[in-house]
Amino acid sequence: MIQTRRGFMGSAAAATLLSACATRTDPAPSVSHIEIFDPAATSLIDASAPIETLSSGYTWSEGPVWDRARNCLYFTDVPGNIAWKWSEGGGATEFLNPSGVALGETTGFREPGANGLAIAQDGSLLICNHGRRAIEKMDFTTGQRETLAATFNGKKFNSPNDIVEGPDGSLFFTDPPYGLEGMNDSPLKEQDANGVYRLLPDGTLTRLIDTMTFPNGVALSPDSQTLYVSQSDPDQPVILRMSPDGTSSSVLFDAKPFMSEFAPGLPDGMAVASSGHIFATGPGGVFLLSPEGKPLARINTGKATANCCFGDADGQTLYMTAHDTLVRIRTKATGLAWS
Repeated sequence: MIQTRRGFMGSAAAATLLSACATRTDPAPSVSHIEIFDPAATSLIDASAPIETLSSGYTWSEGPVWDRARNCLYFTDVPGNIAWKWSEGGGATEFLNPSGVALGETTGFREPGANGLAIAQDGSLLICNHGRRAIEKMDFTTGQRETLAATFNGKKFNSPNDIVEGPDGSLFFTDPPYGLEGMNDSPLKEQDANGVYRLLPDGTLTRLIDTMTFPNGVALSPDSQTLYVSQSDPDQPVILRMSPDGTSSSVLFDAKPFMSEFAPGLPDGMAVASSGHIFATGPGGVFLLSPEGKPLARINTGKATANCCFGDADGQTLYMTAHDTLVRIRTKATGLAWS
């Protein structure tokens, strides 16, 4: 049996990564308990705030990003090879189909679609394309995609997963093997590590770290001096803080004490508030962390939650891709992009 992270994400009691073939169809509750670990959390989130279910039925939802210019959300179903658009008036509609590669080109891929998305400073859409094994930029007007990076040292990436842009235009992204059938054992795998990369505006590409087992979500602090990278490894479920040049790193948050059969999920995507607090997915849902990594609260979605982002006109709504479902919750915190 192919061992995959999505199976473990859906069942935190597993000792190893399990198959991700099954899809949960039970909807997220309309109201979910919010655990408060520290009183400081109450200035950032209301303990009685409801979780709203917006749409469901996806295989594994990921990559949410809010488009402030068009007042809508984009997110992906990575195995389903479709990117979706959600708006208050229109609900969820197909945005890119296929989002990764054409159906006839999916051989060797367990997740052939797009994963992480981001809105670039120039207004285009940045795409982590598993099927193309590349970082792409898409023009909203024409729909044309440009490949920004597809190889390192002459070898194809594994399957770029998540991305964030720095104020100087530098792109930071992770490259785990999740898109490949067999993951690390895939015959298509060319890289000798599952790395974290920085792509400078002049095209210079650097691997910042090569010692992480399953690098996944990535985010920047408000001053852009700290890079956060999550590791979706049940043996080491941590979030690292790194210097943007990769010269130093340390553990910001260790999620292992929170793992249980009742808390599915691992560290994955993140969203940073203007205050510097981090909303980070992990066992049970989404953790609210202080800038120093102290867990202040947990939003229990009831499902393995892959990613999250701030949205709406005021930047005070947290949108979460919880396994097969898109949900949201109002916060007192404001997303970094709205600061």
